[in-house]
Amino acid sequence: QVQLVESGGGLVQAGGSLRLSCAASGRTLSGYAMGWFRQAPGKEREFVACINWSGGSTVYADSVKGRFTISRDNGKKTVYLQMNSLKPEDTAVYYCNADTAAPYAFRPLTWQRNDFTSWGQGTQVTVSS
Repeated sequence: QVQLVESGGGLVQAGGSLRLSCAASGRTLSGYAMGWFRQAPGKEREFVACINWSGGSTVYADSVKGRFTISRDNGKKTVYLQMNSLKPEDTAVYYCNADTAAPYAFRPLTWQRNDFTSWGQGTQVTVSS
């Protein structure tokens, strides 16, 4: 079983940057697509970005395109989300996940539909205006 731990959140002013990390314990994540979601207070959890198993393909939500970058280091079993030009509307708890149901596949629709049921603790990102 894969356990994912998110970190790197914090309080930042609008226009600032943060880098989130998602570290895996247990079995390797190198064969699975990974991604990030976020949930703001009173709102549903929404897709942010995903990356295929090799790191060669990525998909982003329109709201973060051009500002956020997802990457991965399979040797370190870690996925990153570099967030630049942050806006107050980016304030949310950020969660990562792994598409362990489809090894070596990349299913962006699965991420965009949020077909995930298991979640970690997440990391809080707060952007002040």
